[in-house]
Amino acid sequence: MLILGSFPSTASLTAGQYYAHRQNQFWRILGAILGQPLPAMDYAARLAAVQAAGIAIWDVYAACEREGSLDAAIRNAEPNDFAKLKKSAPALRRICFNGGTAGRFSRLLAPLGLETLILPSTSPANATWTFERKLAAWRDALAQ
Repeated sequence: MLILGSFPSTASLTAGQYYAHRQNQFWRILGAILGQPLPAMDYAARLAAVQAAGIAIWDVYAACEREGSLDAAIRNAEPNDFAKLKKSAPALRRICFNGGTAGRFSRLLAPLGLETLILPSTSPANATWTFERKLAAWRDALAQ
């Protein structure tokens, strides 16, 4: 399984880590689903735990211009090479998109024979969804 975000936030780029913004609920949600204390682990241990669960993390954009961290501010975006991804990861079966911006790529990846699911964003900007509601949606998707 692959979880695709849009593009790392300013905090993530600065830290060199996915989902580094302290208010992003990504690690908390995945930790609850996997039964691991991911938020308390160092980054390398988090990645190892997620990989051991058969999950990879990436983004739909390889590069873009953006002031701040909001997806709505993304300009001149260059998508990642998903055809190459399918060739290099033949066991990949499901892609879960972290939010609607990343989810726009669902229609491009489904023809590659991949199951695609668009999940609510774990970003603090997605304040219309409570943590519990996000967790339930993510739990359902990752359990399939």
